[in-house]
Amino acid sequence: MNTLFDLSGKVAIVTGCNTGLGQGMAVALAQAGCHIVGVNRSDSSDTRERVQSNGQSYLEVRVDLGDTKVIDSILKATLDKFGRVDVLVNNAGIIRRNDAVDFTEADWDAVMDLNSKSLFFLSQAVAKQFISQGEGGKIINIASMLSFQGGIRVPSYTASKSAVLGLTRLMANEWAKYGICTNAIAPGYMATNNTEALQQDESRNREILGRIPAGRWGTPQDMAGACIFLASDAANYVNGHTLAVDGGWLAR
Repeated sequence: MNTLFDLSGKVAIVTGCNTGLGQGMAVALAQAGCHIVGVNRSDSSDTRERVQSNGQSYLEVRVDLGDTKVIDSILKATLDKFGRVDVLVNNAGIIRRNDAVDFTEADWDAVMDLNSKSLFFLSQAVAKQFISQGEGGKIINIASMLSFQGGIRVPSYTASKSAVLGLTRLMANEWAKYGICTNAIAPGYMATNNTEALQQDESRNREILGRIPAGRWGTPQDMAGACIFLASDAANYVNGHTLAVDGGWLAR
């Protein structure tokens, strides 16, 4: 049974892994045996140290995924270093908060460009590499509770994460025949820098915790099992699914 979850020697590209959920998933994949390509706008030396402490190699690629022109350089750096890629985790994302009646086009475009447009075109580039390798691969998109719900004061984030759920299904429909499994993880309310404002808002924090059956905010470590599962042979017949890791939020 343990061999189903063994990722020894595989290469995983993880975007937005310098902190938070991305870092948690990158370290978990390393613990399962993956070498990691970390794609970030800022320094990810802490993630590198954690990955290397688990005996795996770490390649840092410093780019801004808000611009799709950087995608070719990510694949080139990965192939130059490791010669292949086996897993892609599309975690990088941003959020902008404002009332829908006041939301700006600039905030709309910034969120949509990173959270959905770059996610699609990076997935496309990696899928082409999977096809050329002839051995399939795993794509894991990071969705959200707002892939299922409307949210408040986050119109572009809601639109982008709804798109992630739909694109996950689309990719599965088209690429499963190549042995590519495309799935998503939808985190619930996680204690990260993206949610710091909500955690510090006493009223909203109380409302959120009151809705979560588990009675707590999630942590990056709570993403580890789902990520390893979807990256592993244990999920070879799982395709087009969005797995909620939410402490029971959607069941409430």
